[in-house]
Amino acid sequence: MADYKNIKGFNIQYLDSDPPNPIEGQMWFNSTTQTLKGAEAGGFPVGTWASAGTINTARYYAGGAGNSTAALIFGGSNPAIGVAALTESYNGTSWTELNDMNTARQVYGVGASTSSAIGAFGYSTALTNVAETWNGTSWTNITSGSTPKEVIASFGVAELALLGKGPPATTELWNGTSWTEVTESTNAHTSAASGTTTAGLFISSPGTSVESYNGTSWTEVGDVNTARINSAASGIQTATLFFGGDNPSPAIVTQTEYYDGTSWTELNDLSTAVYVNQGAQDGGATTAISMGGQTAPGASLTTPEEWSVPEYVVKTFTTS
Repeated sequence: MADYKNIKGFNIQYLDSDPPNPIEGQMWFNSTTQTLKGAEAGGFPVGTWASAGTINTARYYAGGAGNSTAALIFGGSNPAIGVAALTESYNGTSWTELNDMNTARQVYGVGASTSSAIGAFGYSTALTNVAETWNGTSWTNITSGSTPKEVIASFGVAELALLGKGPPATTELWNGTSWTEVTESTNAHTSAASGTTTAGLFISSPGTSVESYNGTSWTEVGDVNTARINSAASGIQTATLFFGGDNPSPAIVTQTEYYDGTSWTELNDLSTAVYVNQGAQDGGATTAISMGGQTAPGASLTTPEEWSVPEYVVKTFTTS
């Protein structure tokens, strides 16, 4: 019978610790733990959250764009400064303050990158319908929406964005020139969204419902596993990461779930339970970032978390 050496051309290594950067297919015996181990390919959906660079001004109910190596956070509020117009960018290591929004607000804005975002509606001193776009340097006021509202979720890019529900319960589409009210989703979602204006998701309400949008109408799809509101999401309609949020039972959560276009799977949790946080819409399911939010009422979170996917996974072999 052929043994490992005959198959691979070398013996299994005898090491006192796991190698720091094993390659796919490599095997070794760890003499410290007395276990046989090997490395297999990593990749999604295997992944973990880790602390990112500290935001200069902690806040919640903010807008977000980009991904874990190039992100934008704008607007929001915290008890110390009230409602903010602040804008910060992230380069994968640290945050830099940029030009403020024209209107301070709590806003669930959206954008494809750090050079293209939209902040619309939200709460300033009252509910507002004011909208503005970001060009990588500054904010410019654009045509206001039809109805002042507290935006619950949004997806798309600066040139083509969908924001809804409310109150009042309306969903509006920005086409680069004007706002148009479009078909309402079935449920009044109060959580997160991902995707584009022709292939998007509104995720979770006080229950577990999820609805997809095809540019014209809404369809109910597979429910999330853990009901929650005030969560964040990142990705596309067929590959979305959904994380954080709050629910009376449990309260603030760390749960992370992944949607493959059909069903939701629970993955590794956030390190810190957080709600009213924001994801970066271009982060996808492999380079997501959770920005801002609260760990308790009035307690703003300054340390974002980045989602990363490993190149390899170490497996321990057993006889079972």
